[in-house]
Amino acid sequence: MKILVVIILFVIAFFLFSIWQNNSIVISNYNYESSEIPSKFNDFNIVQISDLHNKNFGEEQSKLLEKVKSLSPDIIVVTGDLIDRRKYNLDVAMSFINKAVEIAPIYYVSGNHEAWSGKYSEIKERLIEAGVNIIDDANVEIKRGDERIQLLGLSDPAFLTSNYIDGTDTSSIERNLSNWSEIEGFKILLSHRPELFDLYSRNNINLVFSGHAHGGQIRIPFIGGLIAPNQGFFPKYTSESYNSDKTTMFVSRGLGDSLFPLRVFNRPEIISVTLKVSK
Repeated sequence: MKILVVIILFVIAFFLFSIWQNNSIVISNYNYESSEIPSKFNDFNIVQISDLHNKNFGEEQSKLLEKVKSLSPDIIVVTGDLIDRRKYNLDVAMSFINKAVEIAPIYYVSGNHEAWSGKYSEIKERLIEAGVNIIDDANVEIKRGDERIQLLGLSDPAFLTSNYIDGTDTSSIERNLSNWSEIEGFKILLSHRPELFDLYSRNNINLVFSGHAHGGQIRIPFIGGLIAPNQGFFPKYTSESYNSDKTTMFVSRGLGDSLFPLRVFNRPEIISVTLKVSK
């Protein structure tokens, strides 16, 4: 009987822990310092949303929107997988987008789930109607007075393949990065894929926002993520920031889940990065 009681209590505790782990959003705040940031962009705040997978956080995304609004972002960047191709529900994702555009301008790039959903034309149309800036394979300038930074976006390479078995076709990404490598000024890149960090670094990108890895799904204390798409077991790029030469990449652990429904030691995450001009 004692063993049975212990087992029941353990199951209840794990159930409650799982609910908290999968629904309690954490905000990760970072300062990014660089002498290449134009002076008028000092204290410019960028909030990153990634891998929502049409998960709901409160009625009409009220809890998620409250967290984003509390950060007073200058821009919101969305780095793919707003929807999940296996449980497609664009309305859930749009309930966040439609309110978030009232908080700050949104800049979006696609993820592999948009690509493989077969419904990207619908997704794109709804995002444009809401006022989202879609920057798949495009670059835009963000201005403050007479100064500007370059915001670059890559469409997900899954548009060139059918599934994970096909591997990753980076030809379009390499072509775009090569074209952008000679652009002058401070450059921020939005790309769903963190595993391509070496490509970003070789092409003179200053700052990268990425996702896709879901934090490794299950995070082992003092070790890190267990598994991530396109990286396999014990992936290298799952959370926080990574540096190589002049390039820094922030990888969001994301908000939702996909094939595996549980996040363990891996709460849903919003990233907030504030630019700081260093001397």
